[in-house]
Amino acid sequence: MASWSRIIRFIDFSNNEHLGEPCVDNADEIENLLQSNNLWAVELAGSSPFGPLTRGAKVRVKSLGHILKSSDVPIIRCIGLNYLAHIREGGRKPPPYPSVFIKPATSVAGFDEDVPIPEIAQDGTLDYEGELAIVIGKEGRDIPKDSVLEHVAGYCVSNDVSARGWQRDPAKAGGVPQWCFSKGFDKFAPLGPVLVSPSVLGAAADLHLRTLVNGEKRQSTSTRDLLFGVEDIVSFCSQGTTLQVGTVILTGTPSGVAMGMRDPKYLEDGDLVEVSIAGLGSVRNRMIFK
Repeated sequence: MASWSRIIRFIDFSNNEHLGEPCVDNADEIENLLQSNNLWAVELAGSSPFGPLTRGAKVRVKSLGHILKSSDVPIIRCIGLNYLAHIREGGRKPPPYPSVFIKPATSVAGFDEDVPIPEIAQDGTLDYEGELAIVIGKEGRDIPKDSVLEHVAGYCVSNDVSARGWQRDPAKAGGVPQWCFSKGFDKFAPLGPVLVSPSVLGAAADLHLRTLVNGEKRQSTSTRDLLFGVEDIVSFCSQGTTLQVGTVILTGTPSGVAMGMRDPKYLEDGDLVEVSIAGLGSVRNRMIFK
């Protein structure tokens, strides 16, 4: 298990960057404390959230950095069709096993970064998917379910940005929906702003997730609705496959995505998407057509 309960990357008032454990009882307190210049963190000296870390002094936080950089993440594994209500809104049957696809490390974005939408994805089918992310902290292969939490460094909030035309339109994707290209553009996986250990959240089995688009509520569901939970997902993804340290696993999105609407409200240039999960804080990212 990690030597921290929660970990952030931050800038102090001398403009030095640190890793640290925020002095809070809940990650949802971080934003308000930061805005009032009253957020403090215990410095964790080390180069990576996953390496050896030495506890240091208590430091006042000036601003938050991005807890995970693309260089920290070897790959992003993603689970599709994993919330029961989302499966129903898509007219699908529950899959017998987790449905896995991947995003490259270049899809990693910070919790407050703009998401640049390339011209190829500006086809009027850009979608959001608020998700719980699992971050692997201990390498493993063929991990049994009862050992999964020993391999989880922590959890964070994420948005699986998706170009639906390239995922589902036969004129683009062909006869079989394809997932990797349509979801793997640069910065299509905002993460952060804090990692929270299983020592705090266990298997994250009852956390409320909410997604807002320009302030309008689109998704509001508990992780209780997951078809496959954290133990199932990590164990399955590790079968015959080594999960490297820093691997991010997105666990699927609940109902309320634009694609599932009778009159889809797809994302447009300048739209602000905010995904929050209780105990994990929020990502807020503006979609910018490039």
